[in-house]
Amino acid sequence: MVNETSVRRLLDGVLDVLDARAGHGGSPVPEPAAVLARIAAAATRLTRASHGAFVLVPSTAADQGGEGYTDVVTVGLGANPAEPVWSRERTTAGKGPSEAKPERLLVSGSATNGAGHPLPGGFPATTSVLRMPVYVEDTLFGQLLLADKLSGGDHDGADERGFTEHDEDAVAGLVTAMAPLIGMASAYGKVELRLRWLTAAQEITGVLLRGDDPAAALRLIAERARIVSGSAVGAIARPDERADQLVFDVVATEGPVPADASGLSVSVRGTATGQAFTTGEPVLVRDYGTLAATYQSGWSGATMPDLVTALDSAIAVPLTVGDLPVGVLLVARGHGTVPFDADDVQLVRMFASQAALALEFGRAEQDRHKLAVFENRERIAHDLHDLVIQRLFAVGLGLEGLGKLTTDAKAGALVSGFVHDLDRTIKDIRNSIFSLQHPVEAPGGVRADLLRLCLGLRGTLGFEPRLSFDGPLDTAIPAAMRADLLAVVDKALTHAARRAEATAATVEVVVDRAGRTLTTTVADNGAAHPGERAGQDGEIAELEVLAADWDGTFSIGGVPGAGTGLTWTVRLPRHDARTQGGHA
Repeated sequence: MVNETSVRRLLDGVLDVLDARAGHGGSPVPEPAAVLARIAAAATRLTRASHGAFVLVPSTAADQGGEGYTDVVTVGLGANPAEPVWSRERTTAGKGPSEAKPERLLVSGSATNGAGHPLPGGFPATTSVLRMPVYVEDTLFGQLLLADKLSGGDHDGADERGFTEHDEDAVAGLVTAMAPLIGMASAYGKVELRLRWLTAAQEITGVLLRGDDPAAALRLIAERARIVSGSAVGAIARPDERADQLVFDVVATEGPVPADASGLSVSVRGTATGQAFTTGEPVLVRDYGTLAATYQSGWSGATMPDLVTALDSAIAVPLTVGDLPVGVLLVARGHGTVPFDADDVQLVRMFASQAALALEFGRAEQDRHKLAVFENRERIAHDLHDLVIQRLFAVGLGLEGLGKLTTDAKAGALVSGFVHDLDRTIKDIRNSIFSLQHPVEAPGGVRADLLRLCLGLRGTLGFEPRLSFDGPLDTAIPAAMRADLLAVVDKALTHAARRAEATAATVEVVVDRAGRTLTTTVADNGAAHPGERAGQDGEIAELEVLAADWDGTFSIGGVPGAGTGLTWTVRLPRHDARTQGGHA
C-alpha cells in the first residue's frame, strides 16, 4: 500500500518531468532527450537510487542481421552527477543493455553486468537493481534502470535492503503518468526532423528558381543533406557520357574537401551507388568505406582516400526526374556513430525526390531563359538582314552608279573604295547574323564549327579573333576537308597566341563562286619568328602537308600593317572519292 509520503514524492517526480518544458522556447512539447533525462532523474530521486538510466529500444537497420544500437541516458554518474550523459551502445540479436521483451526486475544483494541482468556499459550496480519497462500506447519504448538505493535522507550510504515493492510501485506510477508525454515528445522529435528536411528542400528550390548557378545548387544539396542527416560526407554522383560510370563531382564535408576525394568514379555495376542509379531504389549499406576500397582496388587498382575508407553506414538515393535517373545522392556517417535506419532512408529519399524536382525546374527555367534569348537574337538578326543590309546594299548601288557618272579618276577611285568598304561591312553584318542565329553550343556546319573554334581560343589569345566567310562553305566543303580546315585555323591562331606583340587576328574563309577553291587566310598584327617563315616550325610544316594532301598551297609572310599572314589554299574535290571518305 502506497502511503501519503510516497504519493507526494510521486507527484513531485511528475512535476519535475513536466518542468522540462521550461527553456524550450515556449514549445508545448519538450525535446525527447530532455523528457527522458528528466524521467531518469526523477526516478532516482523518487527511489533514492544512486544512479539511473533510461535505455531506449534498440534500433536495427534492415540490412544488419539483428545488429543495431541503443541510446542510453544516464544520470548520477560522471564528473558532474547532476548532468545527464548520453551514450550509444551496439546490440546484437537482443543482447546488450536492452532486451527484446524486458519485464519488471527487482534484485537486491548483488547485481553486476553479467548474464541475466544486462546493464549499460559503465553502469555499475553493486547492491540492488530496479528495472521497469516503459510502454507507450502498448508499444515498448524502452526501460528505466535504477541502481544502488541509498539509505536515509542524506544519501550517505547504501541501503542494504535495496529497493522495495513500494519503490517498484512508485516507479511504475511515474512511468504510467509520463507515457503520454514520452509519446508526444517522440512524435515531436520526428516531426522536427522531417521539418528540417523540408526546410532544406525549400531552400534548394528557392535557389534554383532564382536562376542561381546549377553547380552551386548541387553543392547546396550535398551540404544540406550532410548536415540534416548528421553525416560526415554528402556527395552527388552523376553519370559520365557513356553512362557506365558515376562520377562524384560534388562532395561536401565538414571541413575542406580533400583534393583526392572529388572526381572519384565508380562503376554502375557492383556498387551501392550504381545499384541505386540503375534500380531507382535507395540502398542502405554498412561499412561503406571498406566495401568501396575493396571494389575500387579490384576494378581500377586505385586507392581510395582516407575520407572514404573512414565511412561506415551510408544511404545512396537516386535523383530521379520522372522515370529518368539523373544522379545519386549519397550520405555517409563515420565509424563509431549511429548507423542509419529505415526511417532515415525514407527521409533522405523524400529530400532527394524534391531536390531532383527542383533541379528539373531549374533546368526548365534555364531553357526558358535561353529560348527567350534565342528569340531576341533571331529578331535582331531579321532586323539586320531586312533593314540594315538592304539599306547598305542600296547605298552601295547608288555609290557605284555615281562613280560611273564621274569623269574624275581620283573621285571615282574614292567612290570605288567606299563601295568596297560597304561590301566588307555587309559581309561582317552577315557573319554577325549567322552568329546570332547559330548558338555556339548547337551543332552545325562549317561556319558554326569555325565560330565555336574561334570563341574557344579567346582565353589563349587574350582577344576574340574576327571571323568572316564568303561562299557556300557548308555545301562545298566535304567532311574530311572540314577537319583539316579546322586544324589549320586552330594551329594558325595558336601560333598567333605565341607572339607577345599580337593583339588582334582575323580569319577569312572563302569559297570561290565556281566552288572549286577554298582559301583560308589567318592574319595577326604580330611578327613571325624566322623559324616560321623558313618552314622550320614543326606545326607550320604540318600545314604544308595538309595543303599538299588536297593539291593546294601554303604560304606565310608579312601582310600590310606590319603583321603576319598564313594563307592555305586547296582545291575542292568534286565528285571525287575523297568526298566520301577522306584523303590519303
